[in-house]
Amino acid sequence: MASVYFTPGPAQLYPTVAGHLQNALDQQVFSQSHRSQAFKDLYRRADEGLRALFGLPQDYAIYFTGSATEIWERSLQSLTSERTYHLVNGSFSKKYLDHAKWLGRDAQVLQVPFGQGFAIDQVQVPAGTELLAITQNETSSGVCVPVADIHLLRERNPEPLISVDIVSGAPYAPLDFSQIDMAFLSVQKGFGLPAGLGVWFVNERCRTKAAQLEGKQYTGGHHSIASLQDQYQGFQTPSTPNVLDIYLLAHVVEDMLAKGLDVIRQETEAKAQQLYGFLEESALFSPFVQEKAHRSPTVIVADVLERPAAEIISILKKQGNIVGSGYGAFKDKQIRIANFPAISGQEVEGLIQLLKRL
Repeated sequence: MASVYFTPGPAQLYPTVAGHLQNALDQQVFSQSHRSQAFKDLYRRADEGLRALFGLPQDYAIYFTGSATEIWERSLQSLTSERTYHLVNGSFSKKYLDHAKWLGRDAQVLQVPFGQGFAIDQVQVPAGTELLAITQNETSSGVCVPVADIHLLRERNPEPLISVDIVSGAPYAPLDFSQIDMAFLSVQKGFGLPAGLGVWFVNERCRTKAAQLEGKQYTGGHHSIASLQDQYQGFQTPSTPNVLDIYLLAHVVEDMLAKGLDVIRQETEAKAQQLYGFLEESALFSPFVQEKAHRSPTVIVADVLERPAAEIISILKKQGNIVGSGYGAFKDKQIRIANFPAISGQEVEGLIQLLKRL
């Protein structure tokens, strides 16, 4: 019996990955030069698919990096010189803040307790802020920022660049990219691919700001926005990229487009309702995020009552259902259940039946 990975990244592989991987091996895709026309065509294909899937405005460029973590650093180096503002509601949003402090920025923060969301009227972005950093879906705590709130923040704060971490929210989150300036993800979560590729969406406002700062400070050198954009214009990368993941991403995105993003979103919401409905009725589990509007549809975090979380995780694993542990200080008290497109409704129902028997 094959295991089902409900882990929040690396996660369950998208169902079509095995077939695409075999095709790539048969065609020796991974031996081709990253300076070849074949690679340029592959990058262009991935670019076109991602534009269609996310509805990207024309002025956006799409860069490939080693990870989303790299993009924290590259974005701060290329786009800021003094002041940033961060909405922190979990471990990953805090790491973006920590990177800003490490780089010597005047990093201001609105921080709420782990598991809570933001009341949008509390967000007062200081004058002179260059970059407003928002984690749309906090993988550690299972809290999401509703996209309507992100759009409202743009309306209220037209000056700063808005950076949105959609690492575990994509492709579900219906973000309007004309209302932000950059977003980024890594492929091992919602796209169901092997880890090792970051995808960075960057608009013209960002490139203009990066050009103003270029040469005035350390901006990441080899992988600055300037170097990435220079290579992107020819569908190239500054260094040898993860061709395996780019190939798989191009094809999985096309599969998602063929299925329809509306269908994927509807399925995600239906599975999330099943999971949260079970947690609310259970005697052994309860939803960690109390405010329903801030509950992530893609990473469901449950408090485990009365029994150690590790025991629950071990029992489920023996049944072929791999769930994630709680993050950091919550490791022993919680489980995390990923609800990405690679997970079917039938698999969610199977997990719920196992949890009921506990």
